[in-house]
Formats: sequence, C-alpha cells, structure tokens
Amino acid sequence: MTESAVQEDFVPLAEPYRRELLAHCYRMLGSVHDAEDLVQETYLRAWRAYDRFEGRSSLRTWLYRIATSACLTALENRGRRPLPTGLGAPSSDPDAPLVQQTEVPWLEPIPDGSLASDDPASIVASRDSIRLALIAALQHLPPKQRAVLILCEVLKWRASEVAELLDTTTAGVNSALQRARAQIQAAAPSEEAISEPSTPEQRDLLNRYVAAFESYDVNALLTVFAKDVVWEMPPFTGWYRTPEDIGRLIANQCPAKRAGDLRLVPTQANGQPAFGMYLRGDDAYHAFQLQVITMTAAGIGHVTAFFELSLFPTFGLPDTLPLDDVR
Repeated sequence: MTESAVQEDFVPLAEPYRRELLAHCYRMLGSVHDAEDLVQETYLRAWRAYDRFEGRSSLRTWLYRIATSACLTALENRGRRPLPTGLGAPSSDPDAPLVQQTEVPWLEPIPDGSLASDDPASIVASRDSIRLALIAALQHLPPKQRAVLILCEVLKWRASEVAELLDTTTAGVNSALQRARAQIQAAAPSEEAISEPSTPEQRDLLNRYVAAFESYDVNALLTVFAKDVVWEMPPFTGWYRTPEDIGRLIANQCPAKRAGDLRLVPTQANGQPAFGMYLRGDDAYHAFQLQVITMTAAGIGHVTAFFELSLFPTFGLPDTLPLDDVR
C-alpha cells in the first residue's frame, strides 16, 4: 500500500477520537481555544507519521501520546492560566474600583458539547474530570506533574506507560502522582460539595437566579446563594465572598440598573450549568459575560463570570439578541 493510501485510511480511523482529545488538551492547557489548536496540531503530526505507526499500541493511545507531547511543548513557554481566586489575594471590597488585567492568560471554560462521548457513562466520567474548580487546580501543577495526574487518574494509564511517554522512571511517575494528588486535594473542593441541577428544587433555584437578574432584583438574587458563595469575573482580578458583598458588587458596579436590562440564555460548561448574559443596548441585547455556576446542597456556591466575548461563538451563542425577544 502506498504512503498516500495509508494516510487516507488515517482520517476515518482517527476522527472518532477528536472530541476526547480536545477534552484532554483542555485539561492540560486550561484554554478551549489553545486546546482546539493543539488537537489540530496533533492530527497533523499523526497524519504525517501514520505510515510509520507500527501498531504496538492502539491508535487511541498513540494519538494521546502525540497530543500530550504537543501540550508539554506548548507549555514550555507559557505560564499557568489562573482564575482570580488563584492569584493568592484575599477577597475584595465590593465598593472598590475594579482592576482589570487583560494581559493575563486567564483560564477558560469549555462547552459540554466537547465532552468525550455520546455514551452517558462516559459523559459522567468526563464531567467529573473537567469541573472548572479541578481545571483551575490543575493549573497549579508543573506541566509534567499535570500530565502524570491526567494520564493516570483520568485515562487510567499504567505508571510504566506514563514513564515511557515522559522519559522517566515508574518510581518517578508514582512520586509525581502522589505529590499531584496532595496538591489537588488541597486546591479543589470535594466532589461531595457539588450538586447537579437534577431535582425540581435545584432547577427552581436556577430559574430564580435567572429571574432575579432579568428583573434586576438584587435582594431576590441573594436568596439563591449559599452563605459562603464566591463570585469572580476574569479579567477583573478581584473576587468576592458572601451574598451581601456580591449583592453590593452587582448593585454598585454592574452597568445594568433596571428590570429588562439583562437577558440570560442557558448553556452548559465543564459539566455545570452556565448562562450567556446579555446587556441591553439601544439596538439589541449585546453579549456581556458567560457565567459558569457551581451548585451545592446549600445553594449556588460559586459563580465564575467570564468577560471574554470570543467564548460566545465557541458555545454556540449569538453575539446579540433582538430587543423584542422578551419572555
């Protein structure tokens, strides 16, 4: 078989792995846009080398090796992608001026449509490994330690396989895995604290959250928050804790001022509820921020509001909504 014929066989065999490779690169990089670029690079590298693929491992494993190596190379010249809560500063005064740092490469959310599979069991497993808090915690790990944790804990590779990929020893992998586990446990909330919006009460809580914003009723908004709720909104560096402080932040700093100024469109990000928020203008509602919601048994426990408007098309959300599109 000619080299070109072998490479033609590559596309139908490799294409089914694209979505899970995107999730893998996202876990490594913390950016859906960077992950998309690295998946393209992975497929290009694999296509060029496919005639030399000897089949000693599965095609899936071979693609993951290429993707992981590409991510590690990309991370050599990049810093971590933080959220404001990961910068090390205490919670902020909601009455203080907002400080914006657009030069920081902030963490990004990823649409649920990028999860690994249409199989329900695979989707659940992928969601558990792609929660926004976990992705933020992964950013605190050095790149190789991050790769070890993802390959061993998420993909269930053997330590010897990871050692071969990273050109180290099995003992070195096990040591790195132990350190990574300890740091992740310290940085990320327990899975028991996270609640899925699967009950009528939880869905009602989200409906009340939307209604409070769209009616611009700050007092109503406070009733859906847990007592220790956290609010952050990159690229602004501050973060805020307690319903009262968040209420003051919204009342004093949000450009919306009255009922009808805001519209929320539901979506899903990182296995969590999310909303595209739109701000009323003279001609239309314009994309304003993308919110990712963490729900707990006590209420909404964390809101991360991303002001990066390039996320809207990534989530299949329009840039504008018509003014007459009122529920």
